[in-house]
Amino acid sequence: MRLPNFHLSSLALFASLGLGTAAVQAADYPTKPVELIVSAAAGGGTDNMARAFGEAARKHFPQPIVVVNKPGAASSIGFTEVATSKPDGYKLGVITVNLAILPALNLTKVTVEDYIYIARLNNDPSAITVRADAPWKTIEEFLDSARKSPGKMQVGNAGIGDAWHVAALALEEKTKTRFNHVPFQGGNPAVMSLLGGHVDAVTVSPGEVASHVASGKLRLLAVMADQRMPGLFAQVPTFKERGIDLTVGAWRGLVVPKGTPDPIVNTLKDMARKAGNEASFKETLEKTNLGYSYAEGDVFLKQILADREMFKGILAKLDVNK
Repeated sequence: MRLPNFHLSSLALFASLGLGTAAVQAADYPTKPVELIVSAAAGGGTDNMARAFGEAARKHFPQPIVVVNKPGAASSIGFTEVATSKPDGYKLGVITVNLAILPALNLTKVTVEDYIYIARLNNDPSAITVRADAPWKTIEEFLDSARKSPGKMQVGNAGIGDAWHVAALALEEKTKTRFNHVPFQGGNPAVMSLLGGHVDAVTVSPGEVASHVASGKLRLLAVMADQRMPGLFAQVPTFKERGIDLTVGAWRGLVVPKGTPDPIVNTLKDMARKAGNEASFKETLEKTNLGYSYAEGDVFLKQILADREMFKGILAKLDVNK
């Protein structure tokens, strides 16, 4: 049987039709709800931010954004699900600062290069928080006490390898002190332990202790930020003000899997820009004491890469398992 005589022009036509199909699919996007994978339990700061964003996006996206919680393994479970999902724009992920830490600890196989970055939405510094009735009124008094009894000061964190644990380790390195690090399954349990008198301090974000500071039960001694925070924490000094060059914080932002088509990525970036600037989103973050910090995807990626190198340097000097 004689085969049809296909010319190069015919092959080119078929190829263009294939590309056209992909283009049409991207142009039609989205035709169904989009999942937003949150690698943390419901009720925490990451979850609250994600749900507030999903609500703000209603005005700027034709389909619902549905939050799906995938906690566990220090965020690795949720991170991995997004990285390995089909790159079609129907599975977004909330990435946190743990992405810059976990690979250096061999706690995940996911890397920064596995994603395309849509936008940063939030950024919070670490802080040293003690009970209001604690004997330390300043960060200097706290550190002096720690030096006098090496390894005795109990400092709670949100889990081994978490950003707040690394913040305490970095503080040790900078100030030649040694703490007794007490890990918890998240920042809130650490704060509850501090309130109960079971640890001496915690290194979680200001937002995670705000209500207890406002009620007079807890006190911030210093924040690991470049500038002082507004509002409730305006009188709290930065470590830099106290001569300690230390800035450690936690950011959160949106990603999609590597390989997601450019038209879909651009649609998501446009939506994120508009939703991230919604007054309702900013107000929700303010009410929950989460630091609003919007940045475009390329700016976000630069910060992540810089933080990855910073954390590598810190972790190379420290025993994270202590």
